Amino acid sequence: MSLNGVRIGLALTGSFCTYEKVYKEVEKLVNTGAEVTPIFSYNAASIDSRFGKAEEWVMKFEALTGSKSIMTIPEAEPIGPKNMFDILLLAPCTENTTMIQK
Repeated sequence: MSLNGVRIGLALTGSFCTYEKVYKEVEKLVNTGAEVTPIFSYNAASIDSRFGKAEEWVMKFEALTGSKSIMTIPEAEPIGPKNMFDILLLAPCTENTTMIQK
């Protein structure tokens, strides 16, 4: 399956224990031609955990995708109005994230 030209926003939240699995899935997306842009929540971009340092995860996802991460609300504001992505992927989608919908 080819995803050439499909623009995906990858919103990473704070479930650090799943980052390695998310990374492997994003690698598959990139290898099929998707253009992936990492989007880090404040916690995901700033909290070090036993699963790794936040700064290292940011660098790792940027290296994989070839895209600079979106890290702040002002950087994220154009996403909707500028129609920046075809798909917005929340991974991992934690309980805090799903509570927004309830």
